[in-house]
Amino acid sequence: MRATPRKTTGATPAIRPATLADIDALLAVEEAAFPGDRLSRRSFRHLLKRGHQATFVACDADDRPVGYAMVLFHRGTSLARLYSFALLPDWRGWGVAEALLDAAEADCRAEGIIHLRLEVRADNARALRFYERAGYEPFGAYAAYYDDATDAVRMQKHLAPRPVIDPARFPYLAQSLNFTCGPACLMMAMRALDETAPVDRMEELRIWRESTTIFMTRGIGGTSPYGLALAARRRGFPVTLHVVDPDIMFIDSVRTPAKKEVVRLVQEDYLAQCAEAGIPIATERLSLDGLEAALKAGAAPIVLISTYALDRERTPHWVVPVEIDERFVHVHDPFVDEEEHQTQIDRMLVPIPRADFERMSRYGRAKQRAALLIHPKTS
Repeated sequence: MRATPRKTTGATPAIRPATLADIDALLAVEEAAFPGDRLSRRSFRHLLKRGHQATFVACDADDRPVGYAMVLFHRGTSLARLYSFALLPDWRGWGVAEALLDAAEADCRAEGIIHLRLEVRADNARALRFYERAGYEPFGAYAAYYDDATDAVRMQKHLAPRPVIDPARFPYLAQSLNFTCGPACLMMAMRALDETAPVDRMEELRIWRESTTIFMTRGIGGTSPYGLALAARRRGFPVTLHVVDPDIMFIDSVRTPAKKEVVRLVQEDYLAQCAEAGIPIATERLSLDGLEAALKAGAAPIVLISTYALDRERTPHWVVPVEIDERFVHVHDPFVDEEEHQTQIDRMLVPIPRADFERMSRYGRAKQRAALLIHPKTS
């Protein structure tokens, strides 16, 4: 029989890292704490063994877990997510939840995390009050997020000082396919400048068809900076393009001569169209200072990065920098990795240290760089 807590003034619950031996107890906590949307045994085992995570358990006098807090970290960034937080009902109101949250936040700070995010049921008034008392602030919502169609409130806490960012300026959009990061980023940029710009899946596919390189290492082609610039111009947005490209963008990612020739022809055609459209192309890299100045001047940027620092895959990927401060570049990343238990909350306003962003904003052996500045429409 599980011991019930004894009310002891000033008592501190025992908090320790979770182990695989705790899985049965963690499942029991899940069963008692949540009516649905529970983690499975398989999920617990996978996350505890392979996940980039930290999980803490609060234990009774016999070292049996009565609650837990699980934080998921995101490689290459200073963002973490309180993925799951639960406590047996009999142990509520005794300071155990506060101690668990303190342990999770302390570990985040030790890992260099600057803000911690979470989702909570919109109808869970007790949990909302708990997180608000702990310093968490709402910054959005997910409609019909839970199994029973209840909405989720998105909350975050800043664990280190940073400038206030207005998430409404740059709406977030997730890419719907593995190869449409460029179109998703362009839609975010255009919507930031024009609230009537379409952001549906049909527009995403249209932009991809207009800007694809046709081939890449893994089959279907990604999106060319020249093609994205042309897509923006066709929609009425002035564009400035910065490309450091000693040869042909992404050509090293294609192995066969026939495919290399196709990629080369596509780029030649894009360059001819850019010249005809009068799109300026600067051949020097856009510095972080230049990027910051463009943001302050009202432009919406899109930057090419290599994902190696994020997922150990050498893949070209487009992101939208939405704010730059003295320590971090905060980006909207359109790729949501469901296999890593991510949601959109994990990819919004992702803080990346400036030096790390400088390193990741070049691709391939040729260190290709590309950035687009989308400007407001001229009347």
